[in-house]
Amino acid sequence: MKEITIIAGNEVGSLALVAEALGSVGVNIEAISAYGLDGKAIFRVITNDSTTTERALSKIPGLTVREADTIVYKMINRPGELGKMTRKLANKGISIESLYIVSRKADFTEVAIRPLEKDIPKAMDVLGIK
Repeated sequence: MKEITIIAGNEVGSLALVAEALGSVGVNIEAISAYGLDGKAIFRVITNDSTTTERALSKIPGLTVREADTIVYKMINRPGELGKMTRKLANKGISIESLYIVSRKADFTEVAIRPLEKDIPKAMDVLGIK
């Protein structure tokens, strides 16, 4: 799965511009994180079509767009599970670039984890992802 990181000016309407651009080309946002930092707006999105996402966003002046591999991990939905999972990664020296919930059900939660690119195979091994 691919995560698209979008960096824009932290201005009123920045997220609307991105969301409208994706909607206009039929791209569905499956997960999103949005926050402001040092005058910039940072959006991390997972969509149903990363190629079309990048193509649509590349047409908007002033945006920086990067794509990276992301792991989706399914864990039991109960207190402490996120701590256990992230501790396993930390104990193996795996740094996390981003992490957010993709879906949540009564008995499990899926999280998107973006370790450093070089650590993806190691993270998958630690988490038992084939």
